[in-house]
Amino acid sequence: MGRVIIGGSSSYVLAVKLARELKAPLLGTDIKKFPDGEKYVRIIGDLDGIDAVVIQSMYLNPDEYLIEYFLLVEALKNSGAKKVTGIIPYFAYARQDKRFNPGEPISLKTVSKLIETAGTDQLLTVDMHLHRVDDMGKIFNIPAKNLTAIPAIAHYIGKNLPLEKPLIIGPDEEAEQWARTAATHLETDYDVLEKKRLSSTEVEITTRELEVKNRDIVIIDDIISTGGTIAKTIEALKKQGAKKIVAACTHPILVDNALKKIYTAGACDVIGTTTIPSPISVVEIASTLAHALI
Repeated sequence: MGRVIIGGSSSYVLAVKLARELKAPLLGTDIKKFPDGEKYVRIIGDLDGIDAVVIQSMYLNPDEYLIEYFLLVEALKNSGAKKVTGIIPYFAYARQDKRFNPGEPISLKTVSKLIETAGTDQLLTVDMHLHRVDDMGKIFNIPAKNLTAIPAIAHYIGKNLPLEKPLIIGPDEEAEQWARTAATHLETDYDVLEKKRLSSTEVEITTRELEVKNRDIVIIDDIISTGGTIAKTIEALKKQGAKKIVAACTHPILVDNALKKIYTAGACDVIGTTTIPSPISVVEIASTLAHALI
């Protein structure tokens, strides 16, 4: 049969779009819960000798989606699949990449081992939340690649959101990599915000080098979760004279009224990608994934 696509519960629509991009068949699944909450998984079709791609994002209910992913991969490998490629657009448990306090697990290491043990032969992620790890080979013993959705976000902004004298802003040093990439694709400047403590209770947020006055701003980050950081950033930039402000991210988790906070702070647009389904998931990543698989 060649390559086939299997979509988990969290990413079925994205799996459909990926299958269309690759002109590959999408296998059906029967996924449900027993009365006690256990997951039941069945992949429908002949699995012997296939090259399977399993796509499952791990947002909001990561434990449930992880277990489902493990069961899908195990079912494939033990039914004769030749190769299983896992695509985890949003990878949960990446924050805990070291033991910060005694008694803590290194969650990233544990989850990575389980993904391998389930039978995954290679892995793709998208803008994985990596802080202290600069090489996926240090995490996984299987081929693994961390893709980025930032060029797709920049293309969407350039095509759909007219901006005057745009300046790309990373809300902190960790976001500089994404700000730099977006600025390169939009052929404009970028800067990173810094926090300067003025007193024990007052903090000033300013750009590192460039002025924001009378410029349109794109704030770009990997994740928008509660929206608190983005909202404070927008308020600070508005005080410094910024004009139109767009907030963009790869992973729109959007909990605790995040969108309300961001728009109330003064954003004119908020955009995210389809790594996570949301009201702002307007940037399609199926083609980014497809190109990585070709």
